[in-house]
Amino acid sequence: MKFGAIYEEYRREQQDKYLAKCSHVEYKRLKKVLKKCRVGRSLQEDCPNGDQQEEGNNESPDICKCNSCTLCDQMFFTELTKEASEIAGCFSSRVQRLLNLHVPSGFLRYIWRVRQCFIDDQQIMVQEGRMLLNYVTMNAIAIRKILKKYDKIHGSVSGRDFKSKMQTDHIELLQSPWLIELGAFHLNCNSSDMDETVGFLKNEFFKNFSCDLTEARPLMTMAISETMKYEYSLTCPICLDTLFNPYALSCGHLFCKGCACGAASVGVFAHAVHMTELDMLIKTRSKDYWRQRLREERNEMVKQSKEYWDSQAMLSMGI
Repeated sequence: MKFGAIYEEYRREQQDKYLAKCSHVEYKRLKKVLKKCRVGRSLQEDCPNGDQQEEGNNESPDICKCNSCTLCDQMFFTELTKEASEIAGCFSSRVQRLLNLHVPSGFLRYIWRVRQCFIDDQQIMVQEGRMLLNYVTMNAIAIRKILKKYDKIHGSVSGRDFKSKMQTDHIELLQSPWLIELGAFHLNCNSSDMDETVGFLKNEFFKNFSCDLTEARPLMTMAISETMKYEYSLTCPICLDTLFNPYALSCGHLFCKGCACGAASVGVFAHAVHMTELDMLIKTRSKDYWRQRLREERNEMVKQSKEYWDSQAMLSMGI
């Protein structure tokens, strides 16, 4: 079965489910836009110079030799940008809501613990997490395939350039910090034992997450298939060590909180995300390292506090 048919079947299954109100890539409609471009290309070949072009050109008739096509570009990239932005926003808000329930704070934590005495919501939360992972994976693959089809028809690299632009605009779905948080949640819930029993996801593209903190370069890996895998580095770019109390900045990069604060400039934390689930995962799987970093961070904070108050005391005495 081709991807288009699988994707449309997935869309039909989600009409009355948890993600019914979420945005999706209009894969079928975007394919129709590209099909119109093929028709326009065939009409252009009927011009007087068309026969001469065909004699000296062995390229596929589906390929347009222009790097830019106004027939496609005006609707295609505008529509795709809008859909990708809506999907990224919907995904981040749903993940944030789910993780707030898993790691509640304040009075909500008390209510949640009382609720757990009567109802175990762990299974439901894990299922919602898997549906979100499948949602972002399916849409990311749809975007990748439609951009690849665009480049094939036009003989250009505009689709590849648009994918780079998505990363710059922070709407690249598989590079979102919220995807890493959701993967950490998936591992924290130890949901790997559910992989064979998830009958509620018939067309499932997401396979599993794995995390290896023992190697010199700690990684989290998301497997979509046996041949398609995405790796996410868990190394802080500043201290070059495994992340501790990690934060994702607006640029999408992950840093230790202490390292980011030490190298920060004004406004750098405007849209920072505290990676609570990732911090919990590292704390659970690398206990000795986490405790050592905690001691070091506390000692550094005590040292900085002492230096600050000593300087304030000297200023007040006019020294």
